[in-house]
Amino acid sequence: MLGLIGKKVGMTQVFDAQGRLTPVTVIKIEGNVVVADRTEERNGYTAAVIGSVDKKKSTVTKPYAGQFTDICEPKQIVKEFRNFDKEITVGEVLGVDIFKDTTFVDVTGVTKGKGFAGGMKRHNFKGGRATHGSKFHRDIGGTSMSSSPSRTFKGTRMAGHMGNEKHTVQNLKVVRVDEEMQVLMVRGAIPGPAQSVVIVKKAIKK
Repeated sequence: MLGLIGKKVGMTQVFDAQGRLTPVTVIKIEGNVVVADRTEERNGYTAAVIGSVDKKKSTVTKPYAGQFTDICEPKQIVKEFRNFDKEITVGEVLGVDIFKDTTFVDVTGVTKGKGFAGGMKRHNFKGGRATHGSKFHRDIGGTSMSSSPSRTFKGTRMAGHMGNEKHTVQNLKVVRVDEEMQVLMVRGAIPGPAQSVVIVKKAIKK
């Protein structure tokens, strides 16, 4: 499966030949280097290990730097892509051009963190009546039962930390591939704030 490590630049809009406006998210692809090539004979499966974004030298340990010896500078983001649909060699730099024949992609990122949130905001609960004296406006209600087992089960939707979770948006249409600027433009929004790292893969359902 084709895939690259990118950085979310932000959103903009493009116009087609008929003058129709399309909102797009711009993803910058910066120096994706093939760090290792997993093979069926040696590793039991096939995959491409790709690294991106140079790591600060003062934070690099010798064991970590060992995987990049004679290949490239130590990378901050290292990702393994199983069954990579392209012939690759260790040390090769991959660009956005590998998506030039791709129509749809899946984008994975970490959503914006929104701190501690109540049940209504976090889980979209309706809440109680807004009338005077109801005493049940924004409460989440009961979380357990009166009879055995009298406890709250794991996974019960309650107030807590909202956002900052790994999330994938599937089947985003590729609007434009700019090989000169090394950017990929996809229709719609993707998770995460601007300048956050995202993983772009060829859509598995298209």
